Amino acid sequence: MSEAVHKQLIENISIILKKSLAADATLTTLREAKQAGFAAIFTADAGFKCSANTFQPYVEEVANDLVFWQKTSDQQTLITIVKKIEQLFNVLSKFEQN
Repeated sequence: MSEAVHKQLIENISIILKKSLAADATLTTLREAKQAGFAAIFTADAGFKCSANTFQPYVEEVANDLVFWQKTSDQQTLITIVKKIEQLFNVLSKFEQN
């Protein structure tokens, strides 16, 4: 396991966690105003195992994937983590813009 890759993954997950906390708070406000009635952030084909209408379960899934990768150094898990992080960054950036 490359220390630089490990450090970058943790940094990215940390950034996503902070952004997701703010986004989830906004989603709560929008739901109270009946403006966010969707069932899930990502579609079933996005590569996530979970399905939720907030960001936190997705961040938790990526963190769990990271723990698994730390134990196994499985290359496919690393690829999956990077793809999930990229998707989270993209959606959270679009969410912040709106």
